[in-house]
Amino acid sequence: MEELRGINARTKKLRKQSETIHPSISIERAVLMTQAYEKYSGKVSEPMLRALSFKHLMENKTICINDDELIVGERGPTPQSAPTYPELCCHTIEDLEMMNDREKISFTVTAEDKKIQREKIIPYWQGKSIRDFIFNEMTEEWKDCYHGGIFTEFMEQRAPGHTVGDDKIYKRGFLDFKLEIMEQLESLDYYNDIEAYEKQEQLKAMEICADAIIIFAHRHAEKAKELAENEENPQKKRELEKIAEVCLRVPALPPGNFWEALQSYWFVHLGVITELNTWDAFCPGRLDQHLHPFYQKGIEGGTLTPQGAKELLECFWVKFNNQPAPPKVGITLQESGTYTDFANINIGGLKIDGSDGVNEVSYLLLEVIDEMKLLQPSSNIQVSKKNPDYFIKKAAEVIRKGWGQPSVFNADAVVEELLRQGKSIEDARCGGTSGCVETGAFGKESFILTGYFNLTKVLEITLNNGFDPVTGKKIGVQTEVVENLHSFKALFEAFKVQLNHFIDIKIKGNNIIEKLYAHYMPSPFLSILIDDCIKNAKDYNAGGTRYNTNYIQGVGIASITDSLSAIKSHVFDDKLFTLRQLMETLHVDFKGHEPIRQLLLNKTPRYGNDDDYVDSIMVKVFDAFYQAVNGRKTMRGGTYRINMLPTTCHVYFGSVIGATPDGRKAGRPLSEGISPVQGTDKKGPTAVIKSASKMDQLKTGGTLLNQKFTPNMLEGEAGLENVVHLVRSYFRLDGHHIQFNVVDAATLKKAQANPEAYQNLIVRVAGYSDYFNNLNKGLQDEIIARTEHQAM
Repeated sequence: MEELRGINARTKKLRKQSETIHPSISIERAVLMTQAYEKYSGKVSEPMLRALSFKHLMENKTICINDDELIVGERGPTPQSAPTYPELCCHTIEDLEMMNDREKISFTVTAEDKKIQREKIIPYWQGKSIRDFIFNEMTEEWKDCYHGGIFTEFMEQRAPGHTVGDDKIYKRGFLDFKLEIMEQLESLDYYNDIEAYEKQEQLKAMEICADAIIIFAHRHAEKAKELAENEENPQKKRELEKIAEVCLRVPALPPGNFWEALQSYWFVHLGVITELNTWDAFCPGRLDQHLHPFYQKGIEGGTLTPQGAKELLECFWVKFNNQPAPPKVGITLQESGTYTDFANINIGGLKIDGSDGVNEVSYLLLEVIDEMKLLQPSSNIQVSKKNPDYFIKKAAEVIRKGWGQPSVFNADAVVEELLRQGKSIEDARCGGTSGCVETGAFGKESFILTGYFNLTKVLEITLNNGFDPVTGKKIGVQTEVVENLHSFKALFEAFKVQLNHFIDIKIKGNNIIEKLYAHYMPSPFLSILIDDCIKNAKDYNAGGTRYNTNYIQGVGIASITDSLSAIKSHVFDDKLFTLRQLMETLHVDFKGHEPIRQLLLNKTPRYGNDDDYVDSIMVKVFDAFYQAVNGRKTMRGGTYRINMLPTTCHVYFGSVIGATPDGRKAGRPLSEGISPVQGTDKKGPTAVIKSASKMDQLKTGGTLLNQKFTPNMLEGEAGLENVVHLVRSYFRLDGHHIQFNVVDAATLKKAQANPEAYQNLIVRVAGYSDYFNNLNKGLQDEIIARTEHQAM
């Protein structure tokens, strides 16, 4: 049995509770939202409808204060309870039954909840949800590409969000925000500004939401007082009275101490993820820098000890882990099959003046991450040249324990990426990463992930002259049959034609979806938190933020690179067989052609080995993807950018592709992030980072590189030094991100064969960690197959 983790009995108890309760569906939010829409829809503007609905939620949702906790508030009525969002995706009864019955990422659904869904929720929302609107508005060619696995669409079940808080909520309370909103209302010019009425409605909606979050906090204060009155244990009684005192102050007023700072953030977090199921969950940003003034004040004033601060932080950690991501179905489940909601805490990096951002709270947070060993929140260290090596070493002490946290980011590269996107130097330094690896200006930007893009599938369509051999449909443009592709250059030009065709379809769809959200799903509460929505009197979903960025995430870069390398090497350079002969072999999934498959597997120059022959192909693919997407305009007045990550989509994307020229059999997973194809990097981790660094990662908004090491590789002081040197070397080459699985394949195979004996085994998947037992077999096999480095 695993040792109970946490600083003391309280956090051990709370952690155990969080890990042992099985996630469930709560229908409460759906019922309250339906009540609000029945009362207000058609009678008020859309921003006011959303604000009044949010207020109804804050006034009526169940208040949950768990025994012994110090930070209070849950997304649902209990820990591990996930609400549904019928205005975005109205689940069928079959959906709910599947969520309850499925083996992985299941949610308990009661018979009573299914009855309410059938009798109250579905009759009102059927045909009215954003998901309905999206599929009604999309063209047949978009639907063919979506169902054929060319791309996915995040917003068909989740709302735009993917944003991060800055320090404003630690310096100002919602009464201050309300005053700012009222001043903006008073300054509206109804004579000369044709948008004055729309601005008025947006600002009035924000004002209602500011009141609503204060009401929500005060309801927690009332509940704590009620519990205190009935509590006989003197210590628990004092704690409940303190909780009531804290909740009466924040977030109405600016937090005055460490406890209030954590509780204030948590109410804000709950407000954002209750208003809409934002993808990803709201994130605290630079938590160590935000909390440091409160920590210093408490330590110097004698009102806080390091142990007391750590206890509060561990209670705070549990709150994140109590919130499973809202349930997903269909393709959206396959692209992100996890309970994790991707709140990612940044540690270290730079201050606004460009100096070292590491402080005492940075190291305290690393201790909390180590002691709690929870899947949520995700955590990362932001590493700058200004940060000490000791900081990386302390993080490496946690990393080598083998559960995938924290991940490691290049803070200097993040700043450069943001500067290239047009951010100010101050906003860039205060930015960082969220979700898996995505870059943004914290508190100033809406940086929305619109979906994954299957680069390898585009090559398959190219080789089949616009036809999808899996579905039998023509979904691309006709370029050339393989007999007419007499050179690698001709093949690559045909690939670029198909690539641009599919990017056009993707962006056209996204632009329509943006308009749907801007009109039907404003988020006035979230808009309070991100500059400059109040100043612009414009919603977050309509382009009100200072910076607006849409990302399309490329998947399978190593798989397509190795496939093109195989074609270039064996077909055009060595002329071992023709492209037509290769295609005939692929169409039968190598049956009867195992010698050719072995040649492709073992004699092809492979990305990840510092070989310019193949790495130059990777650069060509990357540049083509970048040029097809980067700089295109969004409907919110922003810009499209690219990043390179898959979550679990590389497994789904592989399932919709036949055999590929690199020797991969039909249906197998693609490569993950910018990591090499599983098992093909043969020359060690330094060769991998050299290959990866040939991609101009500063052009992206994030790349994901996974490395797997045997545990003995990171043993002792020498092991820690190895991590420091590898990280520093990669970041000198402008690498964006690196993360580590420290586990051997033999252990993973044992866990796969005997899951009951390995219930606590955690692995790094892509931009997040998860229990190995939570992963489907395809994803487990993919992680097992990743190269296991034993030397640096």
